[in-house]
Amino acid sequence: MDGGLKTPSDKTRQRPKGSGSTNGQVSDTPQPKINMQEVFQRERTERDGIVIWKSPLTALQFFSLECMILLSTVMKRLWRRKATVLLVLLGILAIYAFYLIEGPHQKYVQIMETHFLWWSYWAGLGILSSVGLGTGLHTFLLYLGPHIATVTLAAYECSSIDFPEPPYPSKIICPTDVVAGDGHISLWTIMGKVRIEAIMWGAGTAIGELPPYFMARAARLSGSHDDDEFEEIEELLQEKKVHPDDMSFMERAKLGVHNLVQKVGFFGILACASIPNPLFDLAGITCGHFLVPFWTFFGATLIGKAVIKMHIQKLFVIFMFSEHHVEEVVNLIGYVPKFGKSLQSPFKDYLSLQRKKLHHTQGTESANESNLLGWVFEKLIIVMVIYFVISIVNSTAQSYHKRMCKEKRKPRPT
Repeated sequence: MDGGLKTPSDKTRQRPKGSGSTNGQVSDTPQPKINMQEVFQRERTERDGIVIWKSPLTALQFFSLECMILLSTVMKRLWRRKATVLLVLLGILAIYAFYLIEGPHQKYVQIMETHFLWWSYWAGLGILSSVGLGTGLHTFLLYLGPHIATVTLAAYECSSIDFPEPPYPSKIICPTDVVAGDGHISLWTIMGKVRIEAIMWGAGTAIGELPPYFMARAARLSGSHDDDEFEEIEELLQEKKVHPDDMSFMERAKLGVHNLVQKVGFFGILACASIPNPLFDLAGITCGHFLVPFWTFFGATLIGKAVIKMHIQKLFVIFMFSEHHVEEVVNLIGYVPKFGKSLQSPFKDYLSLQRKKLHHTQGTESANESNLLGWVFEKLIIVMVIYFVISIVNSTAQSYHKRMCKEKRKPRPT
């Protein structure tokens, strides 16, 4: 029976020399299995700790290294497209020469220059508002909202919207040939006055939503399985199956956005983009992951943000800053216990100062005019800009950490 045959019960297995052995001896010790989910979770925890307020030196170092890598990547891509880059540069030079040469076309150049800069200004603010994956600069509250409010107050005070066409000077001044109280101002009249600025800002916010879409799409096409943003959605989907009653309101909201976009498509994206929605980044990530066509995603986002949502926000601001509503709000502030009168005073002073400014003639403005609300608003802008810059540094540093983790997991050549 022995005959040299080996039965399945034999413990010894022949293995290639050097495989799982030491000094030629065969070892049957099982190799530990790597749990990739645990690896991804550990990496994500490390990445979340790379922020300015926890590890400033590490965050700044990773930020600098990632910037160098991105710059190098851009330069390599431009070098590979030398012909296209050369044509673009020649086109820019031709436009610049056309801009400098004197001639009858200069009046059209001036008109285009004025309006193009004005439109670009609002579009750029819109991009800043949504480009930061949830940490954008909220330029509606800081710039567009106050601009619409100023135009609304001016329209009611001047009984006209015949102040200068955009871009406005530093101060709006009532036209001298209109007597206050003679004109009829409606919400639709004021909406028409600020329509271009609002649409350009909304279009900028739609453009700012593209990075999450492209990042998720690139990760899916490259076969990457460690996309942090979409992993969070998958974990929520699993949590919903196991513990549906333990989910928080925010987790349910994230899943709602994900399911709406995935199941409804164009109209789901349109619905998410048409309301003020801080979770819209998830819509871009979902569309990118499921390879939704670019124009389906961007078209729905553009219509939702630049047309539908923008008109809702604009109408709300104009309604709230209509003359009689402002007076009612200021009067209501006075009823706040203990602090009502002290809070009411700076608002009354501010409104009084704004009305005086609207009736100033050119050259009569005081150089040292200031108020408490203006000072607070300036400091608020500074704080939010600083936070926006810090969030960009943190995000870029974390991208470098993610890049390093991917490099470590790559198989080494033998």
